[in-house]
Formats: sequence, structure tokens, C-alpha cells
Amino acid sequence: MSKSYSHSTPTSIDTNKVLGGNDPIICAKNFKRSEEVAESRDRRDRSKSIDRDDGLPNTPRESTQLDVKLPSMAESYRCLLKSIGEDPCRQGLAKTPERAAKALMFFTKGYEEKIEDIINDAVFDEDHDEMVLVKDIEMFSMCEHHLVPFVGKVSIGYLPDKRVIGLSKLARIVEMFSRRLQVQERLTKQIAVALTEAISPTGVGVIIEASHMCMVMRGVQKLNSKTVTSCMLGNFRDDPKTREEFLSLIRS
Repeated sequence: MSKSYSHSTPTSIDTNKVLGGNDPIICAKNFKRSEEVAESRDRRDRSKSIDRDDGLPNTPRESTQLDVKLPSMAESYRCLLKSIGEDPCRQGLAKTPERAAKALMFFTKGYEEKIEDIINDAVFDEDHDEMVLVKDIEMFSMCEHHLVPFVGKVSIGYLPDKRVIGLSKLARIVEMFSRRLQVQERLTKQIAVALTEAISPTGVGVIIEASHMCMVMRGVQKLNSKTVTSCMLGNFRDDPKTREEFLSLIRS
């Protein structure tokens, strides 16, 4: 059976009537209002698409922060480029200040995240009291002393007290605290304390092994050096057998 379609021609709009007829004052006010509406729509459209090429999260919070903070941060990077003798207007550097500002906001996005949102009720009652271990969680952070990266792996173990947490949440906790300006010692303890407060286990152990670019790219320039930090709470601190089991599982 064939189908018929109707086509209607859009009705033309009398812009003179829309803007206020022949009254110049009303016309000017309405024209200004229409420009403001169009500008607001453009900003909204830009905020929806911002950062898609840079791999940054597209959330209202991120877009709002970029709109507010990006210009001043980009200008600061532009001043830095001038300070080292570069020309920030040359082709290769023309957009570098904006890119660097966006990258820094992504590197430090953990400041805007909350542990409650990260866990998102992924805590479950479970009759299990044996050790749970997630090891070799990749970690990227920024040294707060030199603003250069340190990169490594995190291993987390805990003894449940009738409650367990979703395994992916351990990695998300690492991500939240590592996406800040950090020192490795503090990062290690923050992860352990956050897990303790979330599910009240009988013990928590966290070990981080990382390579710091502040020791590789500058200073002593030791390419193969590794920094290892640990935080043991509860039974992991008090019971040598529990601690040894944790360490042996990490080494295996």
C-alpha cells in the first residue's frame, strides 16, 4: 500500500513585527534581547561539546568550571611560555595554554569528587571475613613539590567485617585521591583511611610502588629508582600473620 505525505511550506516571519514594529526603542530592546538569547544558546551548545577532543569528562560541573577558570589559567601558561623565552603566538604553541589548562584540570579533578559519590551505595552485607586483595591498580598523580607526574601501582587488601565493597570502587578511590596534587606518603594513607571509613573492616593494608619524574627528569636523575610506601590499619598493623599474608599475596 502506498503512503501519501503532505508537505507544508514554512510560514514567513515578519521580523519587523517581531522586533517591535516601527517603535525604535521597543525595536532596539527586543533586538538586544534576541541577541542575548542567541548568545546564551551558543554558550550552552559549546559547553555540551567542550573537551570531547581532549578526552575530558563532559559533565555540567566540568563545563562550568572550564568556562570560569580556563581563561585565567591559560593566561598563566602563556606567561610561563614567555618567561622561558618562547613565543606563545607561534603556530605550535598558539593553543598550548588552553590545552595545558584543560589538562591540569583533568589531572586535579579529584578535588571535586566525594567519597560518597564514588562508592555510590556499592557496599553489601556478606558473611565473609577472609582477606580481599586487589593488586596492581594503575595510578597516575602529580607531585605537589614540582608539579610533575609520579606513576605506579597500588595494592589494597582488607579484612571484611560482614560487609564488602564493590571491587571497582577500590580503583575509583585510588583515582579520586591520585587526581590531586600529592605526595605518595599521604596518598597511601588517604586510600586506607577512606576504605576504613566506608565499610569499617577489621583491617586495611595499602602499598604503593611508584616512579617519580622529579627524581628521573631532574635532580638526581635516577631512572630506575622506585618509591614504596605502605599504610597498615587494624589487624594488618597488629597481627604479624595477617600482614605477612598480605605481603606474600602481593609478591605472588
